[in-house]
Amino acid sequence: MTLVTDLTPKFRHVRLLLAREKGHPGGDQKAGYDLLVPLDDSGHLDPHEWKTHQAVCRVRRFSDEGSAQIGQLRRKPGGQWYFDYEEGDRDDEIGFRLGAERFVIGEYVSIGKKDELHTYQVARVEKP
Repeated sequence: MTLVTDLTPKFRHVRLLLAREKGHPGGDQKAGYDLLVPLDDSGHLDPHEWKTHQAVCRVRRFSDEGSAQIGQLRRKPGGQWYFDYEEGDRDDEIGFRLGAERFVIGEYVSIGKKDELHTYQVARVEKP
């Protein structure tokens, strides 16, 4: 089992919160994601660091209903990042161009199912 103290210096806790959208004109502070991921110096996901530490790259999806779901950050051949929660792909969520996005406070990223993406704002980036 890997402990937080065993992570490399590139790992960060990233919090994403639902941004403004139809039905949530002010966004939603109670809906989003907590990520434990390696970032390079410019704030991009670091695929080389991820490859050697895949087992500890975690995602926790939380909602305003109080529910949470735990999964892992995965990468498909060709480079598309996605969140994998259980066996199979029915519950997987894709990140739209996550490899090109910067995880710095104030930036936006899109995540969701193939037919329903939502936009999230990076609210926190800190060492675990």
